Amino acid sequence: MNPEKDFAPLTPNIVRALNDKLYEKRKVAALEIEKLVREFVAQNNTVQIKHVIQTLSQEFALSQHPHSRKGGLIGLAACSIALGKDSGLYLKELIEPVLTCFNDADSRLRYYACEALYNIVKVARGAVLPHFNVLFDGLSKLAADPDPNVKSGSELLDRLLKDIVTESNKFDLVGFIPLLRERIYSNNQYARQFIISWILVLESVPDINLLDYLPEILDGLFQILGDNGKEIRKMCEVVLGEFLKEIKKNPSSVKFAEMANILVIHCQTTDDLIQLTAMCWMREFIQLAGRVMLPYSSGILTAVLPCLAYDDRKKSIKEVANVCNQSLMKLVTPEDDEPDELKPAVQRQSEPNPKDSVAKQAGAASGGPDGSCDSSFSSGISVFTPVSTDRAPVTLNLDGIVQVLNCHLSDMTIGMMTRIAVLKWLYHLYIKTPRKMFRHTDSLFPILLQTLSDESDEVVLKDLEVLAEIASSPAGQTDEPGPADGPDLRVSHSELQVPTPSRGSLLNTASTKGLECSPSTPTMNSYFYKFMINLLQRFSSEQLCLLLNAENIFHSMADILLREEDLKFASTMVHTLNTILLTSTELFQLRNQLKDLKTLESQNLFCCLYRSWCHNPVTTVSLCFLTQNYRHAYDLIQKFGDLEVTVDFLTEVDKLVQLIECPIFTYLRLQLLDVKNNPYLIKALYGLLMLLPQSSAFQLLSHRLQCVPNPELLQTEDSLKAAPKSQKGDSANIDYTELLQHFEKVQNQHLEVRHQRSGRGDHLDRRVVL
Repeated sequence: MNPEKDFAPLTPNIVRALNDKLYEKRKVAALEIEKLVREFVAQNNTVQIKHVIQTLSQEFALSQHPHSRKGGLIGLAACSIALGKDSGLYLKELIEPVLTCFNDADSRLRYYACEALYNIVKVARGAVLPHFNVLFDGLSKLAADPDPNVKSGSELLDRLLKDIVTESNKFDLVGFIPLLRERIYSNNQYARQFIISWILVLESVPDINLLDYLPEILDGLFQILGDNGKEIRKMCEVVLGEFLKEIKKNPSSVKFAEMANILVIHCQTTDDLIQLTAMCWMREFIQLAGRVMLPYSSGILTAVLPCLAYDDRKKSIKEVANVCNQSLMKLVTPEDDEPDELKPAVQRQSEPNPKDSVAKQAGAASGGPDGSCDSSFSSGISVFTPVSTDRAPVTLNLDGIVQVLNCHLSDMTIGMMTRIAVLKWLYHLYIKTPRKMFRHTDSLFPILLQTLSDESDEVVLKDLEVLAEIASSPAGQTDEPGPADGPDLRVSHSELQVPTPSRGSLLNTASTKGLECSPSTPTMNSYFYKFMINLLQRFSSEQLCLLLNAENIFHSMADILLREEDLKFASTMVHTLNTILLTSTELFQLRNQLKDLKTLESQNLFCCLYRSWCHNPVTTVSLCFLTQNYRHAYDLIQKFGDLEVTVDFLTEVDKLVQLIECPIFTYLRLQLLDVKNNPYLIKALYGLLMLLPQSSAFQLLSHRLQCVPNPELLQTEDSLKAAPKSQKGDSANIDYTELLQHFEKVQNQHLEVRHQRSGRGDHLDRRVVL
């Protein structure tokens, strides 16, 4: 420093002392400056006051010499003390040079800067609030200072500033929020602790409504919640807990929509504390905000659904996620099925673009629990279009939700409970919003059919509920034939032709859980046929019977078809089921069970199948052949004379003859050698021969019967009466008379339906005169 330079009004002694390396001499100089400034205040000499402050700032505090900087700092503090209540007029000039010294490389000088600023602030009190941002900025840096003395000094200054803010009602929260939003993303633990402590203070001040600006800092708070320090995490938990209490007290003033995306992100983090806290917030948001959260349903489901599959190690998260899921589901009402064009314009405008929503769905940058459905986020990026709460209530847009559900259901690695929850959602949506959901059925249907092969019985049962609702919902009715707009779903070996659905047909499914739970009218639609055919196809092609118990499947299907009112369709389905039963290798054990009818269970199954099989006379005979009920088969064939014999009927007899020549009926052909014990088998085969015209099937069966030894034994009535009790075809526990009466009843129903169709002119008479 130039000793000859004029520092007036500072005397040469003051200047010399300020530059001294000894603190005591600098302190004496400060006292002289204080005395000098007091005189200027008494004289109201603002020019000289400004000149003193400027000299101390430029020539000392900002000097290159360390001792001069120390002298400048203590001199500025002395000026402030001397100014007293008038210091507020000069705060900018007093504070700026001190804050500059906060960045000094010398830790001692940083400490003196803290001391000087403490004295300046202590005198000015509330007058420093217009300069709060620069003070906060400087303090936030010193909070992470490596020197313990500097940290200690900054903490004293920090407490003083907090006291001033707490007792004042002039704090500029609007101006402070941008700085808080920026600094809250600091990774330094001390800076984080500093930020959290200030948020706690501001939250405790009655005149400061920090809740209005919570969307600005919520993401940063969750970032801090993941800090490695226990104390910081605990402090952050307390802050978030206080905010949540205030949200519960004043839900009407909360900007739920603007924070929904933030929670979606943090509900997917791998940190248990962050995930649990975010999930708890999400639960409260859904319950408090209600339908305001509906536009964010796809993101919420992306975050919540994977948590439902957590084990006991994350039991708390799983339980809260389940509440979130159930609460969100309750928000969907039948009103959401209203066509979009009928909504008020303002309501449509308030809905986020579903494509944008789906494209930006949740997955924290650190990786969410469900990688298959997640996309990355970075801090502070809004993933959803915020919805203003003062607009009209929004209705549900299903596009994003269905895509998320589709994604989770397609992922075979996802947990069972998640898959069940997805299916419950689909069922719920088909119940509440059937018209809108049927727009998505073409994309969902193949995945739902594939899910029938799931290894979990619970998943399959829920899947069947969804498929049953789709198949029975009136919303899926069309005037077009069901399969005409879809792929060919026929079972190859059965040559199944899909009938046109009848508008008046009902599927009474009281015996099946899925349809029993459906509140909608079980009116059949095109998806019913697609479902049934695909289901049958899976019996043979994907070994579904092995997975789900073949006996239960056939028993249930028989019960369903027994109550089917579309008789033509029932006949076709019975024919297909019978073909699968007789030809599928996976059903070998079931065929053996039916072959002998030794157990009560097998006899009950036969009776159950028989009643549905009666929809198709030839199929009923083949079932009797399979179960060795030869006498009853003969009785049935005798009834064929009363039936309407058509080309289709003779074609089925032809196919039965071909089937008898297949390996599946090897045992039946060998029994032809035992004429004495199987007379009704031979008579039944002759009955089929008599039904056939002179065709290749006639020649085939005729040739087979010519190989039977001693056919004249069939003419002996006494031998028939003397037949041993062990002969095939008479199970003691089966009432064959009642079964025969049931067969006649069903055939009369078919005949009546055909006559009704003929009366309408839409029945093609294909009868053959023999």
